[in-house]
Amino acid sequence: MSALSPHPDRLLPSDPATRDVARRLYDEVADAPILSPHGHVEARLLLDDEPFPDPAALFVTPDHYVTRLLHAHGVPLDRLGVGVPQEDRDGRAIWRLLCAHWDAFLGTPVRFWLESALAGVFGIAEQPGEESADRIYDELQARLAEPAFRPRALFDRFGIEVLATTDDPADDLAAHLALREDPTFTGRVIPTFRADRYLTPGTAAWAPALAALAEASGIDTGSYAGLLDALRSRRAFFRAAGGTATDTGVLWPDTTPLSNTEAERIHLGALAGEVTPAEASAYRSNLLYRLAELSVDDGLVMQLHAGVHRNTHRPTFDRFGPDTGHDLPAVGGYTLPLAPLLQDFGTAEGFHLVLFTVDETLFSREIAPLAGFYPSVYAGAPWWFLDSPAAIERYRAAVTDSAGFGKTSGFIDDTRAFCSIPARHDMSRRADAAFLASLVTTHQLTEEDALGAARRLVDEQPRRVFKL
Repeated sequence: MSALSPHPDRLLPSDPATRDVARRLYDEVADAPILSPHGHVEARLLLDDEPFPDPAALFVTPDHYVTRLLHAHGVPLDRLGVGVPQEDRDGRAIWRLLCAHWDAFLGTPVRFWLESALAGVFGIAEQPGEESADRIYDELQARLAEPAFRPRALFDRFGIEVLATTDDPADDLAAHLALREDPTFTGRVIPTFRADRYLTPGTAAWAPALAALAEASGIDTGSYAGLLDALRSRRAFFRAAGGTATDTGVLWPDTTPLSNTEAERIHLGALAGEVTPAEASAYRSNLLYRLAELSVDDGLVMQLHAGVHRNTHRPTFDRFGPDTGHDLPAVGGYTLPLAPLLQDFGTAEGFHLVLFTVDETLFSREIAPLAGFYPSVYAGAPWWFLDSPAAIERYRAAVTDSAGFGKTSGFIDDTRAFCSIPARHDMSRRADAAFLASLVTTHQLTEEDALGAARRLVDEQPRRVFKL
């Protein structure tokens, strides 16, 4: 079995002259603090600071990038611990499945993240495989028992300055508030307001969600006006807890507003079980517009993730729930559906709208031109199926012509897998160094300009865009 030894020049250009420039650019930012303005690691992990149960609980089960590809190779999700209580999981058996299918990840960014974490964080020198699985598992398990590998110690070691979570408006944010008051924790963990489930009248989850929001806010959500007041109240609560942004995911980002009278009629009808698909769609579009209106008022950054078919495999959703690997790309669009929103708020002072896509044709066709005109619009980093080195290069090439570097979001890791955070940011820094170096060696940028851009992309850009 070969050694696990990631190459120091991985992802940098093969041309020697360009690679030399890329090395200098990468070295400039390699150890910069990590700003993670969008992710899914839970604040409770850092509050409790308990040892990770086992390697599978750290590297496999919580990461749907890992579990979905193993599932594609015939491994049932429950054998990977998905939907199984921690006390009922067999961590060693799960780890063996990962190692037995190690070559399934060849050429994928997941392999890059896993190798970087195993070698760089845990000092694993042996390549995973069926024969080495138990030895690596035992070595990792021994590391996880050490204080240096608890969540807070790793948070400090990773150089994370800001970590954003994703939270329901009805969440009490108890873990966030406790971390802020904990003198032994010096990091910054901030909530992100995600109100998706309040946009879906006609679904079984909508009325219970309204009830939870009413309880959290103390405001009756039995009316449309009450829902808006409750959302406004909870946004203020999130801001007081350190939040700077919201996040919304929709299949199609139509933002056609309704009159208050019409929205109220649909709201009441939905609570009575009388809402048509067309009415539900119109209500959702209206609320997306209203969320932008609220962001203009309170300053929270609006992130919009559109164009994803969520939970496409119903049997998997019914058994394991959402975020288990079966969200798939759709053909997207922003220019026309966002027209009502941008007409009213596109030039509003202080409004920030970060647009993400999994349809990369949108980068050059719509997102970059929008970001190249509207002060409010920023081109979100490649995400989900696109957060790979090749896609990052295509993103830079597609967006830079129309919007430059200054109207991009900075990298987001969008992860539930805590130990992949530094590896993902490292991948982005290497990919950006390679792209910038190509502009230097073709005499489109000076190296001094490229160094400045590299620094801004990992620091100034996410701070400014996400108001950190």
